[in-house]
Amino acid sequence: MKRDLFLTREKETEMDKPLRPEISETPLKGVRSNIVQSIRAFRVQDLQETATKLGHHFLYANLATAQSKQDVLDMIAQQFTLPANFGKNFDALYDCMTDPLHKSGPQPGFIVVLEHIPANGKFDKEAREQLLDIFRDTADYWADRKVPFRCFYSFR
Repeated sequence: MKRDLFLTREKETEMDKPLRPEISETPLKGVRSNIVQSIRAFRVQDLQETATKLGHHFLYANLATAQSKQDVLDMIAQQFTLPANFGKNFDALYDCMTDPLHKSGPQPGFIVVLEHIPANGKFDKEAREQLLDIFRDTADYWADRKVPFRCFYSFR
């Protein structure tokens, strides 16, 4: 009888634990759920581990060798494994990051890292802002659907 009571309490304790950690238990504590921000003090590995713990999609693009807008779009398409019919322009990037994913079923959330965005004459400040605006618009899209979308970036 005492053994059964012990096992019941043990099972209840195990069942009380959430399957996914609370956001306050991760490095993203204090980070809005839908945002595009500089990567600053975050490490890519920590963000990837957090995405895994939260059950979120983790998308990473290292743009260190990109020189132009087309290079940036090609590298994002390749590293995010976007569909073959990706139009390789900013509008197409937004489209791939939003509607088809939404239509494919419930989404748990996203953590996106754009590392080493080029800062040169072929990819100037205006192009960088356009790229980040696509991700800001994407964050807004997912916010409207109550899905976390956090994008972290760095410049080269």
